Amino acid sequence: MTHQEHLLPLLVVEDDAAIRELLEEELNDAGYDTLGVPSAEDALALLSHTPVAMMITDVRLPGMTGIQLLQQLRQSGSELGIIVITAFGTIDQAVEALKLGADDFLTKPLDLDAIREAVFRVLERQRLSLSHDTELSHFHGIVGKSPSMQSLFHDASRLAKSDAPILILGESGTGKELLARAIHQESKRHDAPFVPVNCASIPADLMESEFFGHVKGAFTGANEARRGLFHSAKGGSLFLDEIGEMPVNLQAKLLRALQEKTVRPVGGEREEPVDVRIIAATHRNLEKEIEQENFRSDLFYRLETFSLRIPPLRERGTDIEHLVFALIDKHAEAQNKQIEQIEPEALNSLLNYPYPGNVRELENAIMRAVTLSEEGVLQHNDLPERLREQASQHNGSEITPTLSGEVLPGTQVPAPAPARWPSLEEVEKRYIRKVLEATGGNKRRTAEVLGIARRTLYRRLEDNED
Repeated sequence: MTHQEHLLPLLVVEDDAAIRELLEEELNDAGYDTLGVPSAEDALALLSHTPVAMMITDVRLPGMTGIQLLQQLRQSGSELGIIVITAFGTIDQAVEALKLGADDFLTKPLDLDAIREAVFRVLERQRLSLSHDTELSHFHGIVGKSPSMQSLFHDASRLAKSDAPILILGESGTGKELLARAIHQESKRHDAPFVPVNCASIPADLMESEFFGHVKGAFTGANEARRGLFHSAKGGSLFLDEIGEMPVNLQAKLLRALQEKTVRPVGGEREEPVDVRIIAATHRNLEKEIEQENFRSDLFYRLETFSLRIPPLRERGTDIEHLVFALIDKHAEAQNKQIEQIEPEALNSLLNYPYPGNVRELENAIMRAVTLSEEGVLQHNDLPERLREQASQHNGSEITPTLSGEVLPGTQVPAPAPARWPSLEEVEKRYIRKVLEATGGNKRRTAEVLGIARRTLYRRLEDNED
């Protein structure tokens, strides 16, 4: 089972409360988290905002049938793993379900061992499929399954085979240096140095010496000769990040180096040959910079012949969920932590935030959340406040879970008007007590309704008793 499937719950769609409870308890005992709903309509409402690992649904449901639910999901393009439960002797329904795209079927009366085996088979098939998809959705560590990213990977791989200069365009935080490194790794120069330099971070009066080096005595303080970045990247790739910040006079010398494949150190009298592949990047609109005479048109056209644009994260929403789990894995491993569960509310906030800072902002949020997480659970409060607040505004309404596990969107909680506002701790204590009473003291069900792990519930109950 993949890490992503381990974090996500299984959805059980069954109108018979006793059977639904039995299925959930059996799956919980097998180590899975579950959500249960009594109808296909409730399942669709929940799936619209809550990712799940897979779904088990009865065929006979009030309103829309399980077959109709399956058909609607497959027509919408969903690849969710689905097991259909049919009545004994209704083999025609099972065949129909399989034709419509069900992954497996079970017959009543239910065999508990068969349930576990069917769930394992479906998740294992998904794991193998995801493993293949992961190979296709990664380009030297860059994650992207969306059509725009797949097209970018294809173009980058083709350009990597040449020695032509490349210009990478993209907003801040989209991963321009990552793409430059990926191109270098894909190229025949991968065993030679990759030298990154941020043009905005070098003082203008030192930039020429940094790039081309200098001879002894070239200027005050030049007590010895020094090779520049072009020589440091010999045989490899020189990555010029934020090239739009480079002074115009140095742009002319860079253009000459590109055309002649030689550089002249500051104070030197002869050109020196260099073997370097130039990859440049900018978040600026260079055509506008040309109009304002901040960037040379001849250098732009030399670089722009082979350009790649990295789309901002808001244009590749289908990649966000994949990125979230990949980054959780990355930072959990880096911090030697085990993240076993992510609260649905936390995942919803991560998926719904617009990310003006792009992948860098998403990664920083994940790194913070993993750092703050306790007992293997990544909670909503572990996320940065701006994500929690803006995602809540984006959703537009509160989500109220019922005791059956269904989610009713649009249910607003009226604002209280007490003489003294209760503290957040007091509200939490009251809410936990109310849910515990409503479930008849069933702590497993209480934890499910609250959307937290059982051990987290136990800890909070112990804190409330102190």
